[in-house]
Parts: sequence; C-alpha cells; structure tokens
Amino acid sequence: MRITGMELFKVPPRWLFLKIETDEGLCGWGEPIVEGRAETVRAAVEELSEYLVGKDPLRIEDHWQVLYRGGFYRGGPILTSAISGIEQALWDIKGKYYGAPIYELLGGITRDKIRVYSWIGGDRPRDVADAAEEQIDAGFTAVKMNASEEMHYVDSYEKVDAVVRRVAAVREVGGPGFGIGIDFHGRVTKTMARMLAKELEHLHPMFIEEPVLPENNEALREIAQITSIPIATGERMFTRWDFKHLLADGYVDIIQPDVSHAGGILEVRKIAAMAEAYDVALAPHCPLGPIALAACLQVDACSPNAVIQEQSLGIHYNQGSDLLDYLVDPTVFQYDGGFVLIPKAPGLGIEVDEEKVRAAARKGHNWKNPVWRREDGTVAEW
Repeated sequence: MRITGMELFKVPPRWLFLKIETDEGLCGWGEPIVEGRAETVRAAVEELSEYLVGKDPLRIEDHWQVLYRGGFYRGGPILTSAISGIEQALWDIKGKYYGAPIYELLGGITRDKIRVYSWIGGDRPRDVADAAEEQIDAGFTAVKMNASEEMHYVDSYEKVDAVVRRVAAVREVGGPGFGIGIDFHGRVTKTMARMLAKELEHLHPMFIEEPVLPENNEALREIAQITSIPIATGERMFTRWDFKHLLADGYVDIIQPDVSHAGGILEVRKIAAMAEAYDVALAPHCPLGPIALAACLQVDACSPNAVIQEQSLGIHYNQGSDLLDYLVDPTVFQYDGGFVLIPKAPGLGIEVDEEKVRAAARKGHNWKNPVWRREDGTVAEW
C-alpha cells in the first residue's frame, strides 16, 4: 500500500482538515491546525507531503521520525501541528486497514467513556451563571471558563474580586460537586496568578489552567507552594521533549497536550505515559473540530491517567459551523451524564462527510484571534 495523494480543506469556523489517500482505496483524515495560522500550517503540510507521497502509510513511527528529525530546525507550533494532522490521518488508515479502533493498536481500551466539559462565558467572561445553568440542563457536570480579561503585570484587587465573583456565581449554580475549570489563558503574570490562586481556593475549582505563559513555567513552583488547587498546563507545548522538564520539576497536576499540536496520537500517548510515571493526570486540550476530538478519544481510551476531555460543542469560536456538522453520523459522540462514549469503529471511529467538507472549503475562513491592549496601550495576552 502506498500514499497517492494528500488534500487539505480549510473549513469554517477555524479548522483545517487533511485527507490522505492510498492506492488500495483506504483514506485517512487528520486535523493539522494552529488556530489563526491555517494557511501557514497548510504550507507546512504541503511541503512535508513531498516526502510522504509514494510511501507506505503503515510505517507511522518512521515517518514521524523523518518529518520531525529530518529537518535541521524542528518543533514549534507550525511544524509540529503539521506533523500531528498527518500522523492522525496515517493512524486512521492503519486502523481501517486492520479493522480496529486506533486504541486497540496502542495497547487496548482502559475505559468505556470519559468525562467531558463545555466552555462558558466567551473570551471576556460574562453571563457565566446563566451559561453554566444551560450546560447543567444539557447534562454536563463540568465547565471551563476564562478567568479574566486582560491584566497588567501588577493589577488591581478590583479585577481579582471580579474573577472571584464570577467563579462564585458558577459555584452557586452548580453546587459543591460541579466541576469548574478556570483558564487563566496565560493572561496574567506570576504576581497576579499567585493572588488569584489564593483568592479562588475556597471555591474549590477543578483546576486552574495556564496560570502563567508556558515560557514562564518556572513560576509554577511559586504558585504551587501557595495553593492546593490542581495546576494544569500544556496546550502550547510540543512533543515529549517540552513536557519532560515540566514533569520533572513536579509542579503540575494535569497536563493538557493537544493531539493536533503536540505531535499526534502516539506522541500524546507517549507524553501521557511520561506523566503517569510522575503521578500526573492527562486532560487533552481540544477546542477544535471533530477529527481532533476523535483523535483525543483514541488517546483517552488507552491512557489510564486521562481524567477529563475538552470538546468544542457550542464553544464561542464555533460561529456558523459546529463540532458535529462535518460528520455523517453525529451520534458517534454520544454525550450522556457528563460523559462521552469512546467510538468503537475502525480508525478514528468517525466518518467524515466529505461532501459537506468540500462545500465548506469553497467558503473557507480567515479566522484570527483578536489583539488586545491594556488601558495604557501596551499589548496584552489574549
């Protein structure tokens, strides 16, 4: 079997899909995307395709090694995301070739379902209590919300109090057992992160996410010393080499690699195994499309330390198109009681509606994240 072609589809709201075809009629789908840099990742995938066309699609590890290590410059969001989408599609082909879900080829299933959470509140958190109530009515037992808008290096207690009030409103609606993930989004410095973590502790969050930017992960030590709230990070980290120092330092409780950014399905499975050795949980990042979610669920299925899965149904980014729109059978993601069942069909376990994908790709998108500035005009983290 040989790879005969690779085709890319930029589809709303902000996704990039990849289809890899073979001379035996099997095809696989992947989702290589950096949100806001779809065209750049497209170019990277097209460049990498020069090596792959004509090769055996089943030699996934060898292809990964060539694509990652074959260039003198490696890693980073663009190149690793391009490899991630390619790798997902190759695993989809391999699963279909052997008539098995991908997790069966990675050691077998450890669970039948995994807990999921939904986003509330948008980029600038608002109406969070009402939004949380809607998700509870929809059957979810956990949500995630942005903690704040932009903050300065040292900011006011007024803004800290506003964050606490919003989280308290969600806690009041959800009750003591409701899961609340609080995403700092790298918007705050270690100074403000320490203040926020201390003030939020009595509300018993499920975790605080990216309390500092990943390039400032050394500050997690200071934050961990003043709070018992689980600390999560990892969506902007790539491959096991980024994660090894984070895990060895011992100040993170939940890692959040993204299967479309961190190197693909097997790479995230390797990262999960590293985390397991350090007694750290896995909660894959995935505010993306259905292919990325299917890939995450394959990893969750065979990773005993996976605890919860992000998913994008109804997320504020999904304007015009949503998670289930590009699937032939959207019931493959069956949400029940706050959990989603692990798909059991071969490969990724989903069937992409190619006709809808092609129609949407003719429309395309040019999604970019906003650029924020503080009151004094300085650029702020989004």
